[in-house]
Amino acid sequence: MALDMRYFEEMEAKIPRGKVRTRFAPSPTGYMHVGNLRTALYTWLIARNAGGTFILRIEDTDQTRQVEGATELIYRTLAECKLDHDEGPDVGGPVAPYIQTQRRDTYGKYARLLVEKGHAYYCFCEKTESEEDAGDFDRGEDPCRELDPAQAQARVDAGEPYVIRQKIPREGTTTFHDAIFGDITVENKTLDDQVLIKRDGLPTYNFANVVDDHLMGITHVVRGSEYLSSAPKYDLLYRGFGWEVPTYVHCSPVMRDAQHKMSKRHGDPSYEDLKAQGFLTEAILNYVALLGWSPRGELAEREIFSLEELAQAFDLEGMSKSPAIFDLDKLTHFNALYLRAMAPEEFARVAEPYIRQSVKNPALDAAEIAALLQARCEKLTDIPEKVDFFDALPDYDVNLFANKKSKSTLDSSKEMLSAAVGMLANLPNWKPEMIHDSLAGLAEGLGVKNATLMWPVRIAAAGKAVTPGGAVEICHILGREETVRRLKLGLEKLS
Repeated sequence: MALDMRYFEEMEAKIPRGKVRTRFAPSPTGYMHVGNLRTALYTWLIARNAGGTFILRIEDTDQTRQVEGATELIYRTLAECKLDHDEGPDVGGPVAPYIQTQRRDTYGKYARLLVEKGHAYYCFCEKTESEEDAGDFDRGEDPCRELDPAQAQARVDAGEPYVIRQKIPREGTTTFHDAIFGDITVENKTLDDQVLIKRDGLPTYNFANVVDDHLMGITHVVRGSEYLSSAPKYDLLYRGFGWEVPTYVHCSPVMRDAQHKMSKRHGDPSYEDLKAQGFLTEAILNYVALLGWSPRGELAEREIFSLEELAQAFDLEGMSKSPAIFDLDKLTHFNALYLRAMAPEEFARVAEPYIRQSVKNPALDAAEIAALLQARCEKLTDIPEKVDFFDALPDYDVNLFANKKSKSTLDSSKEMLSAAVGMLANLPNWKPEMIHDSLAGLAEGLGVKNATLMWPVRIAAAGKAVTPGGAVEICHILGREETVRRLKLGLEKLS
């Protein structure tokens, strides 16, 4: 049956042209790992830098690997990261549908077109998927490759099961260009006649993404460098159809260390994991942007960028061929900088759920506690254990009262607390300035340095050697009654 060429002409007419179009095309197979997030970010940045279009496409042709809820997770992650897409399954667009299984008929038609053009063939051999994956298929021995086209078509029409394979030239070389790695040439004899359409009629990933990228007008294809070995076959598909080849951008891998790529299987964190570990989305994105790309020119020394600033600065020339090592300590450093740069009220908002994990007493002001934490916090998950003493005084060792630097001993602490209890119990108001000035005045009256008095007051109030905030702030948040009660307990410990 002859192909209706009008269909292909209509599909060509729909393709948007004239500006940069990029796509993020995840498979709904689980969490967004760091490498995947980086691909989404770079793809978005290329489009935004050029005033182009960013497209979300869901590649769900491998039904066996799908995870329930994974598509919703993709939407949620992109929304949280503010990587807004202009076209996609949920927003539509001129080249819908944007879910591969909904484009099933399209791939079959294009595979048959490629057969007609002599760049693919029907294969009736019984080959298992595992043989394909292992690269055991020897195309030189495949009798179907040399079948007379009319004979092959007759077997298809008779209902015989088949796959459609790409017909790779036996001789010569294929050269393709990558924006990061430059020109790469491979010998055609090293390439296998990959399956384009499986027996169930669904396309393989390698075929579907080429057809979709062309029909969606994609100008820049961003993917991991592990796909470099497949790129010559993609290139031959484009040429076989007579299509323009997009700009390939193969990103070098994100590594756990010098030897190992990051992998969910080895417990390396996904975006969701990093959020759960107390990292801010903005800090994660900023750090991930620099895993394989660095700003140039006057921005070369800069590390901290907002998403908008990244979009302005991003260019392909700044991308690296070398693998990038994911360093959790470096991300922690970025996160601390972001936390400190937040407006106090914004920090209080994100910190409150973590404060309330250990400070259950509603009478204690979470915003006031947050103010103590902002300069002393690297990750949001650090918060609960830093502030648990506000809710309940921990059982502490009396020797905490002794501190060389503050010239505080057990005996001096007893004297300091005894004087402080009476004074604090009778203050005319419980404002921070009043508490501070009264304690400073008391230290002067007792003939000691401020630290000699403040140290035991803070230890008695918090029961910890290290606290966010000093004696004055802690006493103010605890309130007069609780402060005096805790200082009296401290005195009992010292007696």
